[in-house]
Amino acid sequence: MDMREDQTKLYSVTELANEFDITPRAIRFYETKGLLSPQRAGSTRVYTYRDRARLMIILRGKRLGFSLSGIKEYLDLYDADPTQKKQMQALLGALRERMDELEEQRKDLETTLDELKDVERQTLSVLENATD
Repeated sequence: MDMREDQTKLYSVTELANEFDITPRAIRFYETKGLLSPQRAGSTRVYTYRDRARLMIILRGKRLGFSLSGIKEYLDLYDADPTQKKQMQALLGALRERMDELEEQRKDLETTLDELKDVERQTLSVLENATD
């Protein structure tokens, strides 16, 4: 299938759910949050190439730890700025903020692990010196 055909293809909720290994309910949830806007063919929802691309961005954003509201802001910028400059600037800011959060979490985890290892050493020492 060439690129033009791919961009005109319509997808059902089931096709997208299967492709991305998520539930149809998850896709409908993203609709209620304003992240996806499927067309209707009678009473059936149909999703465009654009909807599919947006779903890919939503799922990637979630994997990276972004909130749905942050993902929506990013997607809305894409629609508002055809040059994508504002979108890229917003993405860069969000990425840096997320990396800072993760670095802070890493430091907290390292501190907690060090404390746990210390308590483990102390506990083992007490057990070794305990008389039965």
